[in-house]
Amino acid sequence: MEELRDGGAASAAEALAHLAAAAARAGPAGGESAAGAGAGAAGTAVPGGAQVSLSLFAFLFSEVVMYCQKRASSVGDIEGRLEEMGMHHGVRLLELLAHRERGLRRETRVLGALSFVHTHVWKALFGRAADSLEKGTQAEDEYMIADHDLLVNRFISVPKDMGSLNCGAYVAGVVRGVLEGAGFPARVTAHFVPVGGEGGAGAGTGAAPGGEPGLEPRPKTVILIKFAQEVLDREQRLG
Repeated sequence: MEELRDGGAASAAEALAHLAAAAARAGPAGGESAAGAGAGAAGTAVPGGAQVSLSLFAFLFSEVVMYCQKRASSVGDIEGRLEEMGMHHGVRLLELLAHRERGLRRETRVLGALSFVHTHVWKALFGRAADSLEKGTQAEDEYMIADHDLLVNRFISVPKDMGSLNCGAYVAGVVRGVLEGAGFPARVTAHFVPVGGEGGAGAGTGAAPGGEPGLEPRPKTVILIKFAQEVLDREQRLG
């Protein structure tokens, strides 16, 4: 694939989002390894919800990650660039969902907005709802959306010198864009959380969510949402 140009990064991210939704609906249709994503990716995304090869999605997302990596000076910079791409997509996704699902009402409360992200946004992106939505125990302004097998982390093999890289930053950006577009500004970040209380495995171990013999379970991805003070003040006024 030709290297992405600066002006094409946003459009590539949008294409990636459409592929993610189609791939989630299709299920395994090709290799599930990013290393083999370039071969056998014969499936295509058809408007209205046909099938697309998971390897095609993996290949495109790996190109987006490499695009960010070549222009970044640190792991945090890569994640920041992925988040920025995701944020622009999130704003547009909110507009699209509002247009398509006319029965939806505009949310004015925090829990309503979070439930919208947990269900409608996740289904639009990945074909299913997120695994859980929880309130933080350490702070009143923190909430967590957990996904035990986040699609954007499933195919990524992280080098040892970049072990802390979490490509879920792209999804964190989408969530931030949706929330800000809906009037709920927040700081949104992606984190790995070990499964079953064991030591965390790096992304891209190739293990299934529940683990396989000889391999540590892949950690789940938690999207941490910390709302701005203005959102908390409004929530308190609404009672």
